[in-house]
Amino acid sequence: MSKIEVGMTLPDFVLPDEDGNRHRLSTLQGDDVMVLMLGRGEHCPRERQHQKEMVKFSEWTDLAFTQLVTVLPNEFHDVFKMRIATGAHWPYLADNELEIQQALEIDEYTDPHHDATVPHTLILSPGLKVEKVYVGYWFWGRPSPQQLWLDLQEVFARIKEDFDPTAAEVREAFEAQAQAVA
Repeated sequence: MSKIEVGMTLPDFVLPDEDGNRHRLSTLQGDDVMVLMLGRGEHCPRERQHQKEMVKFSEWTDLAFTQLVTVLPNEFHDVFKMRIATGAHWPYLADNELEIQQALEIDEYTDPHHDATVPHTLILSPGLKVEKVYVGYWFWGRPSPQQLWLDLQEVFARIKEDFDPTAAEVREAFEAQAQAVA
């Protein structure tokens, strides 16, 4: 059984990119929301297709205070191969030691030929807090860009006090802060 649950704080894993440079998830996230895709592996055509679908989505996340990160249970070369094959520009990390897979118990036990991960897409609010979990063992379990849009809309409405700047209390808080600075 997976150890991923809504409401939990994801461990702050440190993994290498295709060049061997190590990245801490919390550093990649910063103060933003993160969509973390824990992929099945470079060998999977469904994984490749899902990553291609996320390329258009990434154009929106680039301007919407949302980070994308993909983690694959592969060696550096295969991680790089997947990133360039899909046209992605966000960070791709190599879980070549299967650290995430083992810690979260998301190994795909049905694949005897690869160290595959059961694909999961997580929406993480700041501090690596798990807000939503998609399990993509079957391709249709992976989220579409439209589903992610709705999920992110809900998360931002909850965590951003100024999500609706027309609310009276938001305007009052802004005006009070502006007067304090002046």
